[in-house]
Amino acid sequence: MNKDYKGSCLCGACTYKFSGEVNDYGYCHCIGCRKASGSAHSANAGVPASSFHLKDENNFLREYQSSPGTHRFFCSNCGSPLFSRIDESPDLVRIRLGTLDTSLNKKCARHTFVSEKAPWHDMADQIPKFNNKFQ
Repeated sequence: MNKDYKGSCLCGACTYKFSGEVNDYGYCHCIGCRKASGSAHSANAGVPASSFHLKDENNFLREYQSSPGTHRFFCSNCGSPLFSRIDESPDLVRIRLGTLDTSLNKKCARHTFVSEKAPWHDMADQIPKFNNKFQ
């Protein structure tokens, strides 16, 4: 049975919903994710694009192509990063888990791009670590 999920930006102007399973998620430590999140990493999970529905009545959603083929979407009113899309995976939307309003009962599966991690961040957990993207 598919679960229904809802999420939103900080100001609530951009909302989304989807149903289905959330893929295993990871903490990405690449420079792009660190800059986009303003933190040591971002927590991202892929969801089926076919079930992802966005509501943006004020036209606040903006897109930024951070690198060739990677599109990041955020609320231009409050600045919240909401999701990304990668051209090579058009069937997935990668949501930022911090924007979920529905609880998610999964544990992080991996750290990726640890070769780019912030030097001030200590990864003392037992989660598998990969220097580049998960293979």
